[in-house]
Amino acid sequence: MEKVVLKATKREVTGKQVKALRREGNLPAVIYGRHVEPISIVLEAHGASLALSKVTASSLVTVNVDGAEYPALVRERQRDYIKGTLTHIDFLAVDMNEKIRTSVGLAFVGVSPAVKDFNGVLVHNLERLEVECFPGDLPERIDVDIAMLKQIGDLIRVRDLTVSDKIRILGDPEETIAVVTIIKEEAAPVAAEGEAVVAAEPAAPELSVERGKKAEEGEESEK
Repeated sequence: MEKVVLKATKREVTGKQVKALRREGNLPAVIYGRHVEPISIVLEAHGASLALSKVTASSLVTVNVDGAEYPALVRERQRDYIKGTLTHIDFLAVDMNEKIRTSVGLAFVGVSPAVKDFNGVLVHNLERLEVECFPGDLPERIDVDIAMLKQIGDLIRVRDLTVSDKIRILGDPEETIAVVTIIKEEAAPVAAEGEAVVAAEPAAPELSVERGKKAEEGEESEK
């Protein structure tokens, strides 16, 4: 992926006044890190949103703040729960000479013969893995080739993954990432001699209530 550079400026506006920034087409954000004091910044909302739409949680970006560049990871994206637009970004500044620990998403690629030819069902046990490496070696994703799953019951463990020798995968190497299983059909009830089979009446569906989160007035708390 090509280098992503986000231009930003420092901001003094905080609290409820941040709403005015958003109305003007700006996106408030904050940069923080082990060696960086928190810096409140503002980006151009449209351009930043387009650039960040291609960025994963393990993608390294460069935030240019009034000429000073900060290599960083996107740690949190806050959105308007109705419009879905970005309202605030948290950037974690990193030191390119220090190893970091972070999670990387798994991408399942290829075609499994067990799924294609034997009607197997691919079950994902993990979606992300924690790794340790230098920021410059951090992958945007880790590919999991499911072509190795040839029979029902075949599985892929953490130790089966192929990654760069610059990346150390943390966690149990024996942990299952994915397995191919098969859905067992329930046998139809068999009536005893002289008895009729009575179909069970379907249970009434449970009602779930999701409470909407009230939009807070003012800017989300900055980390």
